[in-house]
Amino acid sequence: MSKYMDVHHGMKGITPDQLSAAHRADTAIQGDEGVRFQHAWADPKSGTVYCLSDAPSADAVKRVHARAGHPVEEIHEVPLEVS
Repeated sequence: MSKYMDVHHGMKGITPDQLSAAHRADTAIQGDEGVRFQHAWADPKSGTVYCLSDAPSADAVKRVHARAGHPVEEIHEVPLEVS
């Protein structure tokens, strides 16, 4: 399992409720692809949303987001982490 950060663009003005609903839509079907979404962050001013997940592949993350109604093109594997 690898860690991925994906970036959505064009979500200008997203509200906390909308971000929460989008995250819930992802988590409702994440198991179908073996993905586990951990966190989501948003900048309503720029319309950028970031999602962190553990997944078997970037394609698995893409499929979940597409099925949940908010497709993503920008996905980055995160091979190194410090906490």
